[in-house]
Amino acid sequence: MKGQALFEIGAPGDGCYWLKEGALKVGVASNQGAERILAILGTGSIVGELAMIDGLPRSASVHALRDSKLTFIARSTFFECLRASPGLYAHLVDSLAARLRQANEEVAAASYLSLKARVARALLQFAKHLGEPTGTPDQVVVRDFRQQDVAALAGVARENVSRILSEWRRQKLIVQQSRSVYLILKSGLDREAGVRSKS
Repeated sequence: MKGQALFEIGAPGDGCYWLKEGALKVGVASNQGAERILAILGTGSIVGELAMIDGLPRSASVHALRDSKLTFIARSTFFECLRASPGLYAHLVDSLAARLRQANEEVAAASYLSLKARVARALLQFAKHLGEPTGTPDQVVVRDFRQQDVAALAGVARENVSRILSEWRRQKLIVQQSRSVYLILKSGLDREAGVRSKS
C-alpha cells in the first residue's frame, strides 16, 4: 500500500524483494527526523539484497510511493538458487554494480552540481518512476507530488525546491495542474540537469 514501510533501517536482513509493479523510495533519517532519499526504485528492481547477502541489519528504510506488488525471496531460498544456478551470480554482480554506480553519481552530483541541476535530476527520477504518459512524448504527469520528497532526494532544503519550482512554472518547464499534480516537460528539465541530448 502507498506509504507503507516495506522494512525499516536496522531490521533483520532475512530476504529481498522483487518489485513486480509500483515504486519505492529508499531512505534514511537523521536523529532530528530529517529524511534523505537515497534512491527511487521502479518496476523490476530488487530491493534489500545487501542485507540479504551479508546477513547484517537493513542499512536503509524502504517505503512504497504508490501501491506496489512485490515478491519476497527468503535468504535461505536465495542461496539455494545460487547453488543450483551459479549463473545467477553474474546477474547479482550486475545489479550491485549498477546500484554502486548510481550511488557514485549521486555523491558526485551533490559535490559539483548546482541546486537547480540537483532538483532537476530528482524531479526527473520521480517522473521516470511515477510519471504517466500524455499525448505528447516529451511530457509526463506526476501525481501525489510532494516537494519534501524532491528535496530529500536532491539533498537540498525544501525552501530551495519551492523557489526553483516557482521559477520553472513561470518558464513553463512544469505546469501545476492541482496541489499535488504536475505536468513535466522532460527536455527542459534535462537541460537544467545538464543531461546531454542524444541527437
